[in-house]
Amino acid sequence: MEGSVSRAAERMGIGTPAMSRLLGQIREIYGDPIFVRSSRRLIPTPFAESLRQRLRALAAEAEALLQTRDLSREKPDIDPSTWSSPPLIDAAPLTTRPGIRLEGEPLPEDFARKLAAIEKAEDPRKRLAKHVATTSVGIGQSRPLTIDEAEDAFSVILDGRADPVQVGALLSVLHYRGETAAELAGMVRAGRKHIGVPNRSVPAIDLDWPAYVSPKSRRFPWFLQAALLVARAGYRVLLHGGDGGDGTRGMLISAADAVGIPVCTSSVQAADAIAKHGIAYLPIAAMSSQLHRLLSLYGLLETRSSVNSLMPILNPFGASASIMGVVRPAYRELHRDAGALLGSRNLTVIGTSRDAAEATPFRSSNLVRLVNGKDDDLFLPAIAEPKVLPLVGMTGLEYWQAHWTGTVRDERAAKIINATAAVALLTLSGGDAAQYDKCLARAGELWMARRK
Repeated sequence: MEGSVSRAAERMGIGTPAMSRLLGQIREIYGDPIFVRSSRRLIPTPFAESLRQRLRALAAEAEALLQTRDLSREKPDIDPSTWSSPPLIDAAPLTTRPGIRLEGEPLPEDFARKLAAIEKAEDPRKRLAKHVATTSVGIGQSRPLTIDEAEDAFSVILDGRADPVQVGALLSVLHYRGETAAELAGMVRAGRKHIGVPNRSVPAIDLDWPAYVSPKSRRFPWFLQAALLVARAGYRVLLHGGDGGDGTRGMLISAADAVGIPVCTSSVQAADAIAKHGIAYLPIAAMSSQLHRLLSLYGLLETRSSVNSLMPILNPFGASASIMGVVRPAYRELHRDAGALLGSRNLTVIGTSRDAAEATPFRSSNLVRLVNGKDDDLFLPAIAEPKVLPLVGMTGLEYWQAHWTGTVRDERAAKIINATAAVALLTLSGGDAAQYDKCLARAGELWMARRK
């Protein structure tokens, strides 16, 4: 499997347009997409994988019919057991942190039978082993998980019933190969069930605003002030996230405190704060220690994992609209596609340099959106960038807070805040491109009236 239409065409000795037409005919005949796009490559669907073995068998039979059997060139039947001898070196086993040993791992010849025999009622570790094997056997034998399989796999992990080796294997394979929209949607469904909802009447949340930033980030979190403007406009906003710390006091918590955004230690407390103030910030550690610890694996692996892809689209309280920032371009459409699978109606993905929704109006950008459940892209041209003001006699937090109170006037920061609030208001309204300027004007009014 070549992973792209152009490489497959080159291997078959035909042009890319011809290959595309051939693929279209196959899709029409079988009523199946045949391939789904992950963030990195094309991956065959489960139906396409079922065809692969049948086609190989037909090709082998056709080739055999055209060949004349030459007994003199046939290789003898070798029994591998007759070649065995004592090992020269008795190698030590792989060293890992203590974990539950996987039992009954299938041998290669038993692989298909073992996978087919494992049902949901079995040991959760065996179920997870099946999902790991499904995704990682190798090119031509593995396939992406379905939405239900991904939900089951992450449910086992989030419930704390997985072996640590299994956790690392699944996260690494999915991220290296690139998650599909179905896999991401299944992970989100598992995450939502794991977190649950507060055991009381919860006010409907209008806007979900994930904010997961690196602990090394040195950028001001202007998006928090934009979220506060949206709440001042009468919308109920849930901010949730983390800044890579241990859930104690990081940048986002300090900044939220500084401008009066309630910082909550439980989902119930967040629901109460939103009912009273219209906005709340809920750290991931308060939502789920398991998700928090999975995100913290970044420090151990020094690379992102599928959990980082999950968090922007989690929407734990089921808000009617979502705004998120996604760093990697290939993942922006992937998050929109996953949102569509999850039934999202209004969603906006902003291309950013960190995983928090914050506009950068000084660069032209393309908003990847769902509007009333349908795909919609909105191009925003760049505007002139004002001069960056130096910090004089203030810490970063003091300067950031002073800008909100009006002690400091930073035109550049104000444009970032207003543009970010405008995108949020546009998302909430489900408006088209023609409505953006009205939303930007409304954001400016909210900014000017913030201290009243």
